[in-house]
Amino acid sequence: MQASFCEDAGDGPAGSLTAVGAGSLPRPPSARPYDPYKRLLDVVVAAVLLILAAPVLLAVSLVVLVTLGRPVMFRHPRPGRNGELFRMVKFRTMRPVDPDRGLVADADRLTRVGRWLRACSLDELPELWNVLRGDMSLVGPRPLLIRYLDRYTTEQARRHEVRPGITGLAQVRGRNSLSWEEKFEYDVEYVDNRSFLVDLKILAATVRVVLSREGVSAPGVATGCEFLGTAAHRDGQRLATEPGPDGTPMLPV
Repeated sequence: MQASFCEDAGDGPAGSLTAVGAGSLPRPPSARPYDPYKRLLDVVVAAVLLILAAPVLLAVSLVVLVTLGRPVMFRHPRPGRNGELFRMVKFRTMRPVDPDRGLVADADRLTRVGRWLRACSLDELPELWNVLRGDMSLVGPRPLLIRYLDRYTTEQARRHEVRPGITGLAQVRGRNSLSWEEKFEYDVEYVDNRSFLVDLKILAATVRVVLSREGVSAPGVATGCEFLGTAAHRDGQRLATEPGPDGTPMLPV
């Protein structure tokens, strides 16, 4: 049985944003001619969208304030490019964990308004600020939890060779209806094939996905299932730490 991740689940001290697991992450690939223009595109588009979406941001802020109270924004440390941490900003959609009131599982904590915000992807709008700051890109692998860093295979960890994105190839190919392995395959495919045309196609497809509300949640859960690691990778880690008959770790062959 897989547990669903919580909106405000912690991964360590929030006050210290330093690189995590950087030693196990791959070095960034050689720069591509498109990369500087990609950053310019991010800044221009994010700035324009923040201005145009200001009335929507204000309206959603008021709705969250009335239904959930303060704070209106959900800030959480996430690993970005090369595993460097940043504070991702989103609108709150869940009540705080409160075992006394039975608010533990995501399904219980997710409000009706929060479910609607997620379905419309309006909870993601504040991430445009992260794009403007350079923490994120418009297009790229989604920023996930810190604790996942040690669970990636070497190939899966390549998703951190680029800035994380508000949308990405995995988001337009199935979103939360995909398995984790499928998501990571799409992430690495994007890393290897990123270009201006690819980004345009993903941004255009994102509009369709948001309007159709496809793959908002994983089957059978309110949000998404936690990534526990690829089975072969978990077995290798276990063997690497379990002592053998002579007391030395049993390294996989």
